[in-house]
Amino acid sequence: MLDKTCVHTYSQGGLHFVVDGNSGAVHVVDDAALELIALLKSRDDLETREDLARFLEQHPRFREVGSEILDLVDAGMLFSEDLPEAPPRPETVVKALCLNVAHDCNLRCTYCFASTGDFKGERELMPFEVAQAAVGFLLRASQHRRQLEIDFFGGEPLLNWEVVRRTVEYAQARAAEQGKSFRFTITTNGLGLTPEIEDFINEHMYNVVLSLDGRREINDRVRQTVTGNGSVYELVVPKYQRLLQGRRGKSYYVRGTFTALNLDFAQDVAHLSDLGFSQISMEPVVTPEDEAWALQPSHLPQILKEYERLAELVLARRDTERAFNFFHFNVELKKGPCLYKRLSGCGAGYEYLAVTPKGELYPCHQFVGYDSFLLGSVWDGIVNQDLPRQFKDAHVLNSPACRSCWAKYYCSGGCIKNNWEKAGNFQGVDELSCIMEKKRLECAFYIQACSAMGTEEMMAVLNAFQIR
Repeated sequence: MLDKTCVHTYSQGGLHFVVDGNSGAVHVVDDAALELIALLKSRDDLETREDLARFLEQHPRFREVGSEILDLVDAGMLFSEDLPEAPPRPETVVKALCLNVAHDCNLRCTYCFASTGDFKGERELMPFEVAQAAVGFLLRASQHRRQLEIDFFGGEPLLNWEVVRRTVEYAQARAAEQGKSFRFTITTNGLGLTPEIEDFINEHMYNVVLSLDGRREINDRVRQTVTGNGSVYELVVPKYQRLLQGRRGKSYYVRGTFTALNLDFAQDVAHLSDLGFSQISMEPVVTPEDEAWALQPSHLPQILKEYERLAELVLARRDTERAFNFFHFNVELKKGPCLYKRLSGCGAGYEYLAVTPKGELYPCHQFVGYDSFLLGSVWDGIVNQDLPRQFKDAHVLNSPACRSCWAKYYCSGGCIKNNWEKAGNFQGVDELSCIMEKKRLECAFYIQACSAMGTEEMMAVLNAFQIR
């Protein structure tokens, strides 16, 4: 049988694409192939390879391109069959912790999912003893795994810098005793950066995430100091630029958020690139629907068009001093993640956990403060054993909406917290996020196709859109 449910066709920038979601294959095709594949998808009488072969014999004008399509069918790269069910999952262990070292912040961003840093609780900092216990928990819970990760998060983790620094040194020493190693990441708003802190980050942090929303007027409209006075943009941009001078090729990215207030967010990405940042992410805001800055379904046409503009910007700047990578356009087509990662995504709730300042364990930082998702503590371990099983089972083959979607093995079902928030269960989806993710994937494939072209071919595409 030809599985047509996960075959997706679209056109962008004058190119035609066919995505076979079950196999992960992406094809750039001509007009005739696009027409034939669309016809095959719409015809109920063309259900098998034999049906297709007979159809081609009866319609000579499709015979040449049809032969190529049959070759792809035979190779399992088009109209391919899906897995009948999820394969048995190998043993999983906890491999990463998000340490919320500060349930407090020196900013009062209006859209903050963490309720301006306190996660709807009391403002507090994590004691070093809790961080020590968290390291011990991870070393035990990781069992045989040697490479571990700790993300320092908040609130604003630099408010508790001494605990961050001591935790890194303590974790490195403990890991060395057990033949393991840590990768550390820190997410910061930049206000507390000093040359000494920057040096430590650049020496010890595998990755650093720097919060900035783009143009000064956009950033400062929603990212405000506690007093509401002064420009956050002016305070942090020089610090970010200074820190990145010492990264020397190490991983980082500048992470922005776009809202209903800046639906022209490609301009903000361009601005970040102009500032010299080459690794950029711009995330759609997640906030209650009644907020003024919330994204609405009515915004989708403009948002989707903006992603296309952003894709053209990536290509236009590719070989210039302002070249940049956009996080959501980085899709590996040849050596992607393993099957289990493609089925279930980030591993929240069983491979990746969050730790509060009191030492409580939650499935991830997004679930912190939701009593029904409390897993246990760094001293007692995972007490609520049923929750990890629920998170493991919340994969794309168990979601009716995802199972028949061409994008399922690229997005892995999206953020489980957003899905739960919007649909009320783990098997539903956040439809707004889903539509945006599909567009980002389309743009990612388009960028890779254009990048594989010769320079003259690519410039012809870009000139048609007057992109600079």
